[in-house]
Amino acid sequence: MNHFANIAACLKSRGLDAMLITSAPGEFYAAGFHGEGVAVITPGESRYWTDSRYIEVAEETVKGARVGMPDSSRNYRALVQAVVEELGIRKMGFEDEYLSVSDYNLWKEAVTAELVPASDLLTGLRMIKDGEELSAMREAQRITDEAFTEILNFVKPGVSEREIAARLTYIMACRGAERNSFDPIVATGANGSKPHAVPGDAVVRPGSFVTMDFGCVVGGYCSDMTRTVAVGEPGEEMRVVYATVLKAQLAGIAAAHGGVLGSTVHNAAAKVISDAGYGDYFGHGFGHSLGIEIHENPRFSALWDKPIPSGACLSAEPGIYLPGKFGVRIEDVIMLTDDGCVDLTNSPKELIVL
Repeated sequence: MNHFANIAACLKSRGLDAMLITSAPGEFYAAGFHGEGVAVITPGESRYWTDSRYIEVAEETVKGARVGMPDSSRNYRALVQAVVEELGIRKMGFEDEYLSVSDYNLWKEAVTAELVPASDLLTGLRMIKDGEELSAMREAQRITDEAFTEILNFVKPGVSEREIAARLTYIMACRGAERNSFDPIVATGANGSKPHAVPGDAVVRPGSFVTMDFGCVVGGYCSDMTRTVAVGEPGEEMRVVYATVLKAQLAGIAAAHGGVLGSTVHNAAAKVISDAGYGDYFGHGFGHSLGIEIHENPRFSALWDKPIPSGACLSAEPGIYLPGKFGVRIEDVIMLTDDGCVDLTNSPKELIVL
C-alpha cells in the first residue's frame, strides 16, 4: 500500500515539479513503509531513500519508486539535490507542518530548487481513506472492540487504573495489534473529570465510573474508542450524565455526512449537552480525523467551518466532566458518506453496569 501516484497526480495543479517527503507520517503515506527515510515524488518517477537498518526490507517492500541508500559521501540532502539537478526540478513542495526551522534551513542551503510549503497537499489526500486504508482501520477497530469485550471481565473493585491500561495493551497485542495508537487513558472516580487522565494507582471502587480510551494500530492505521462503564449501581446523577452524553453522541452522528461543516456536527452534540445544563463541562471538540496518526485533520469542532469530504474517518466523542465527581465520554469512529455515515465501532453504547 503506497500513494506515490496519488501525490504525483496533484503536483501540476499546485504548480510544483516535485514533492519532498521528510516526515514519518508522510513517508508512510507515500511509500507504505516506515524507514526514517526521505522521498522525492515527481510526475514521471519517484525516489525513496532509507539507511542500512531498513534498506533490505525497503527494497522488498516499497513499490513504485527507485529505492536507494545514503552513504558516507552523500547524505539525504545531497541525494535530493542530485535528483533536482538530474530532473531539472525548480519548485519542490515540502511538509511545512512537520519540518522544524533548523531542518528547513538545512534543506534550503542544500537544494537549489525553490521550497514551497505544501503540507496541505498531503493533508487533503489523507483526509479521504481508500479501500486499503479503510480495511486496515476496520481491522484495528475489530481488535479494539474485542479488547473492550474482554476487559469487562477484568474491571472490578480493587483493580487499579494502571492495571486496566496494561491489560488493554496486552489484549490488543495478543489479538494482532502492531502497537497502541496512543497510551491508553483509564480513569476512575473523580479522575474521570480529566479528559486525558494518566492511569495511576487509583483503584476502582463500588458505585464508580471507569472511563477507558484506547486503540491500536494495524497495517499502519489507527483505531480509537472510549467507553465509560459503571462498577456497581451508579447514582442518579451518573445515570443522567451518561444518558446526556449518549444522546449528544447520537445527535452528532446523525448530523454527519459528506460535505458537512465540522462545526455543524460539533454544535449538534454540544446543544444537547447545553440544553441539559452541562454546557460548561464539555470543553473539547466532538471529534478528530485519524488514520496514520491518531489526531489528523479535518475535525468536528466549533472552529472547523470547512466542508468535510465523504470518505473521511473521524471520531465521535462528546463528554461531560464534573470536577471532583466523575466524567463520562463515549467515542466511536465514523466514516462519512454522501448520505450519512458508517459507524466502524461495534461495541455497545448503552450504560453497562458491572
